Amino acid sequence: MKLFFLAGGMFFLTAVSTAQHGVRWGVKAGANFATVNTESSAPDWGSRIGVHAGLLAHIHLSKNWALQPELVYSLQGSKNTVGSVKQTNNLHYVNVPVLVQYMFNNGFRLQTGPQIGFLAGANTKISGGTSTSNSDLYNKTDFSWSFGGGYLTNTGLGIDARYNIGLNDVYKPGAMKETNSVIQLGLFYMFNHKSK
Repeated sequence: MKLFFLAGGMFFLTAVSTAQHGVRWGVKAGANFATVNTESSAPDWGSRIGVHAGLLAHIHLSKNWALQPELVYSLQGSKNTVGSVKQTNNLHYVNVPVLVQYMFNNGFRLQTGPQIGFLAGANTKISGGTSTSNSDLYNKTDFSWSFGGGYLTNTGLGIDARYNIGLNDVYKPGAMKETNSVIQLGLFYMFNHKSK
């Protein structure tokens, strides 16, 4: 709960600090295709499908430039199969990306920026139903960089696609470095939207 309030505070502080430019609020949700990149070939982690959902604040800095902080719950992790045993690692994050956007006049936009994630929980599930909580194995914060693009329609509904590449080790200090890797595809809706 402390992590949620910290992430929320960062999100709203960023939005309020630039409020003189006018803030437009929105909501978003979609799918994650996540895995963990490792320096070793064993285990060979595969992609797991998760979800993300949250709030965004769109702040126009000029005609074509904007700043977009977000507060997003994100289910990430990885999975692998050894013989007949399937293992899924579930990592629950509260992410706060702060994206710089370049907006084209036709509704398309490009975006990039840093993201900090706060680990809200972690567990490993083995095929057959066994699930073990193991949050103590992971770092409490995750730093990544986002690249992506989107399209906003005249109705305020838009689509968003991005890639978040992890910059720090997911696990606490160990023998090898493993980082988050997440592709996100989703929809967003801007309230009180008047133009692209």
